[in-house]
Amino acid sequence: MNNGNRIDLTIENRVALVTLNRPDKRNALDLKMFHAIAEVQKMLAKSRDLRAVILSGSGVDFCSGLDVKSLMKDRSGMRKLLWKWLPWHSNLAQVAGTGWRELQVPVIAAIHGHCWGGGLQIALGADFRIIHPDASLSVMEGKWGLIPDMGGTLALRDLTSRDHAMWLAMTAEIFDAERALDLGIATALSDDPVSRSQEMAALLGDRSPDTVAATKKLYRKSWAGSAGSVLARETMYQLRILTGKNQGIAVKRELGADKPYRPAKRW
Repeated sequence: MNNGNRIDLTIENRVALVTLNRPDKRNALDLKMFHAIAEVQKMLAKSRDLRAVILSGSGVDFCSGLDVKSLMKDRSGMRKLLWKWLPWHSNLAQVAGTGWRELQVPVIAAIHGHCWGGGLQIALGADFRIIHPDASLSVMEGKWGLIPDMGGTLALRDLTSRDHAMWLAMTAEIFDAERALDLGIATALSDDPVSRSQEMAALLGDRSPDTVAATKKLYRKSWAGSAGSVLARETMYQLRILTGKNQGIAVKRELGADKPYRPAKRW
């Protein structure tokens, strides 16, 4: 990647650790950071051997939000962030959050320090959020006279009630990890979010990659769908799994065989 080293990417044991790497600016989001996030998402989407992604931040914060001074000075950059060919597709700003949803492997956000504004929108794009008890979170856009526009609304409508989501967006209230857990935004709290995320990734890696990928797609597409579409999708996905090799491998592994899984199908 060639975006000012804004992202640090390491892959070990088929788990990608994606680290926002602008600690001197508390990982604030500038145009280079947005481009770097989109680039790493595209890179990870091509890997069939990947089993999970852990998203974290270097330094004292996960991400303090937009680098407002940098972006406000760069009007052409702002246009690049917001431009899209089709209104129902993600623009560059939204991809920073929604792009994690599109990966077929689970994405776990390990959150510490400040997770504000755009930082929270990115974390909401993950499938799971492990939050340090001392972290603080905020839908901060309202403080600047803006609305949240990085795709986090998709997650909030699944995770919490409409009145709570509206309150957070209207007031830019800063809330703690316990409140995030009460709201359904936190999956769990941990004194070491990265280590806890690694434990989760290891557990996911012990399951069939087809099962994990299909489950992510099933729940992403079906959580708010009609009953008929959910039932149809369950059957369709199950038939695809049964025609693959990994379901049989899963059975053999449970019976004691030391047999590696094959790369996941494209879901």
